[in-house]
Amino acid sequence: MSEAVKPLMDVQRIMELIPHRYPMLLVDRILELEKASHIVGLKNVTMNEPFFQGHYPGHPIMPGVLIIEALAQTSGVLAAETVGLEERKLVYFTSIDAVKFRKPVVPGDQLHLHSTIVANKRNLWKMEVAARVNGETVTSGMVSAMMMDNPDA
Repeated sequence: MSEAVKPLMDVQRIMELIPHRYPMLLVDRILELEKASHIVGLKNVTMNEPFFQGHYPGHPIMPGVLIIEALAQTSGVLAAETVGLEERKLVYFTSIDAVKFRKPVVPGDQLHLHSTIVANKRNLWKMEVAARVNGETVTSGMVSAMMMDNPDA
């Protein structure tokens, strides 16, 4: 059995970069990050997730929209780290394109959340994303985001 990889970023650091909190914080760790290039995040999917109560009783499946949200949050961490963001700006998800769901995500899965910057012009970002379980792509697509001033900063 191999040893666990030490994360580059824990959940406390993630919460310093993006505003999401329980139950909407869907990234547990950052495993890999190269500013202005790519990131790999981790989401441990457990039966304790509140959405499993109704999606679906007796056959729990993580909602696809939440997989996309986890990918968007991971992309937000990449954007924040790339520009040195902290609390001065927020990254707003603006669009998704070409999303494909290939396989259900169930309790016990570990989602590896990959995001690669395709374009960045001023405050607009476009990223290619993929969620993988055991090395197999379960969801993929493109997400776009915009950085805006944080009204609370």
